[in-house]
Amino acid sequence: MSAAGFSDRVRGAFAFSLACGVSATMAFAPAMAATGAAAAQGPIMIAREGSFTAGGKVLGDPDKASLQCDHGYVEYQIPVHARKTALFLWHSSSAQVWQSRWDGGEGYQQIFLRRGFPVYIWDGPRVGRGNWSCEAFDYQPRLNADQTNFTAWRFGPAQGQWFDGLQFPKGNAEAYDQAMSARYQEFDIAKNAHLEAEAAAKAIDRIGPSVLVTNSAGDWRAMLAALKSDNVKGIVAYEPAAFVFPEGEGPQRPEGGFGPTHVPLAEFMRLTRIPIQIVWGDNTEKTYWSKVVETSRQFVDSVNAHGGHAEILMLPSVGLKGNTHIAFADLNNVQVADQLSLFLKKNKLDLR
Repeated sequence: MSAAGFSDRVRGAFAFSLACGVSATMAFAPAMAATGAAAAQGPIMIAREGSFTAGGKVLGDPDKASLQCDHGYVEYQIPVHARKTALFLWHSSSAQVWQSRWDGGEGYQQIFLRRGFPVYIWDGPRVGRGNWSCEAFDYQPRLNADQTNFTAWRFGPAQGQWFDGLQFPKGNAEAYDQAMSARYQEFDIAKNAHLEAEAAAKAIDRIGPSVLVTNSAGDWRAMLAALKSDNVKGIVAYEPAAFVFPEGEGPQRPEGGFGPTHVPLAEFMRLTRIPIQIVWGDNTEKTYWSKVVETSRQFVDSVNAHGGHAEILMLPSVGLKGNTHIAFADLNNVQVADQLSLFLKKNKLDLR
């Protein structure tokens, strides 16, 4: 297409958006694979978008010298003719993993906007765009972070040793660089997990009915937030790193940076009122994640033993193989998203 023709199409989309009272957002992926495929799907029609902060506190005297800090940050887009229940995307790496597939194709943000869901992306207090902390901290570069990511995200058993059939474009150096940079500084201590959950509950109460779509350490934080907000209508947790249990159940060790949290049964019962799905990718049995899978089974058993509705989805069991710790950014993320859509439909969380 000529430059003039492209400009005419853009002007036409803009004119249409003005006529409808909405904005037309085109998802332009980076210049890697799938850019053409993303553009071929056409514009995403957005009725409203914006951002806000939630939670936090004020240090000092607001009339003299003060600091508002420890708040989280929410970015949102609401499509035209939106469904009633929002998706609240909670990472444990960076917002980037929700916004783009590893190879530059569309991420869950765009996929589920196209499917009609309001999409909210969350950065908790002291994380990413919510980094105005109420406490001092030091940042120390950690030179083995890339190698830790490689194994923790199950690209392979050791740096450069890729699993076969992986849903990651392992021959694409640009994709690898994007993955290794898709991290924020995080504070994986119990105190911060509770701080993030408290702020998230306030954000969710502002948003209204929401399904928390979460990953890794974010899953545990989301479970804690669900104990604090009646607007949590479901949780889909991709590969949780930690869990919430009733007192006396689950692993019996002190709460640490990756859980577990034990709460009174009366409080835990809030998790039995909502549908919960735990999703695992491939190759878990070849890594330390196999132990966490077993803990997730204990969590599901605890929820269901107390009258809840929790389940585990092993992606290979539905024919999706080669998925990493961050399946929603993998090359087959549309098929992974289809499984989420089935869960939402089954639980009547996709109504308009």
